[in-house]
Amino acid sequence: MSYTCFTVNIENSIAHIVLNRPEKRNSMNPEFWEELPQIIQDVDNQSRARVIVISSTGPHFSSGLDISSFVTNGRPDAEPDPKEKRIRGARLYQNILRMQKTFSVLEECRLPVLVAIQGGCIGGGVDFASACDIRYASDDAFFTIYEVNIGMTADVGTFPRLVKLIPEGIVKELAYTGRRMSAAEAKSAGLVNAVFENQETMLDEVMKVAAEIATKAPLAVYGCKRMINYSRDHNTADGLDYIGIWNASMLQPEEMMEAIAANGERRQGDFVDLPRKQG
Repeated sequence: MSYTCFTVNIENSIAHIVLNRPEKRNSMNPEFWEELPQIIQDVDNQSRARVIVISSTGPHFSSGLDISSFVTNGRPDAEPDPKEKRIRGARLYQNILRMQKTFSVLEECRLPVLVAIQGGCIGGGVDFASACDIRYASDDAFFTIYEVNIGMTADVGTFPRLVKLIPEGIVKELAYTGRRMSAAEAKSAGLVNAVFENQETMLDEVMKVAAEIATKAPLAVYGCKRMINYSRDHNTADGLDYIGIWNASMLQPEEMMEAIAANGERRQGDFVDLPRKQG
């Protein structure tokens, strides 16, 4: 299937999703918000891969929201119908929820999602990256909570996620000033796992990590993602209880025995893939 904003390649149990509008700095137009969840859910629901890698093209990972494509009828001075004005806030709220859902799909996906960031990760790009499981950056990458520079508050996921990834004081400074955070600073703060000298090297190394993940038992990796995300959002007692319930129902001795045997025999494990989702 072809997409406007992405190309998708699935090989060796790795789904590689690439933003492919470099001439537009991979800005997020209306098609972006529809296509990304479609792709992620298709890969996940149909168990087409064991891990997802997201990367981009051109000088910037993403310049964020394509504001010009969201103005009324393409004209910022278009006068809305008087009755329409009364529900403008409600419509905007619905649209924000829809856009938030686009990135929440990355967290809800059963598969690990790795993202490789080059150049600018701006505005909505930060929302995008912060919803992924693991972030990597090239040396020229930078992160900007740009919304304050255009008189608005970031609303598609930056703050609920970013404050759980890096210190609150740094989030506030970035949000209040709109300044750039370099790749080196992002690594120091814990936002990215590693920084590479260029995009080519970064992609090579990220694919190695993805390939390693793809050799592990998918049921175990799925459980890890669920438990980590749950523990992040709940207290220790709740997290301990949930992992107990999870393993009581999901732990598979056959997968454990195969993993032990494969490690001992220095071979790839013969694991079951995640079941396709129904409906």
